[in-house]
Amino acid sequence: MLILAVLLSACTFQVKHRGYVFPPDLETVVADIKTTAQLQNEIGSPQVKTIYGDEVWIYYGADENYRGPLPLKYDNKTVLLAWVDGTRVKEIQVLHDDDLPDVMIAEGETEIPAAIELNAIQELFNNIGRFSPAGLGQ
Repeated sequence: MLILAVLLSACTFQVKHRGYVFPPDLETVVADIKTTAQLQNEIGSPQVKTIYGDEVWIYYGADENYRGPLPLKYDNKTVLLAWVDGTRVKEIQVLHDDDLPDVMIAEGETEIPAAIELNAIQELFNNIGRFSPAGLGQ
């Protein structure tokens, strides 16, 4: 009985919302938006604005689901893209779970091109002379 209680306590179900909390009728809310002031009033400031090409304001929201020992899962993903020209909103597109591709996160570390790999001894000798003695004010 004690083992069963421990196993069940490890199966925590928890949902955390990440990003924007969009209204349930998002498509109807954004259908009438024509200016950036209206967009900021209805949805808020964007998380990201593109810096190259067309100016696009990007909003993102998702539910992060914890299911005990099972892998972390995201659902109810929503992305709002707004193409902006000055203070005018040219186009708004709303993407949901089915419209978004699944991205697999690679395990391990990303290699850096032209990085110098040093072992512990090389690191030790590499740091000799780099630091000034305490109290010299340099």
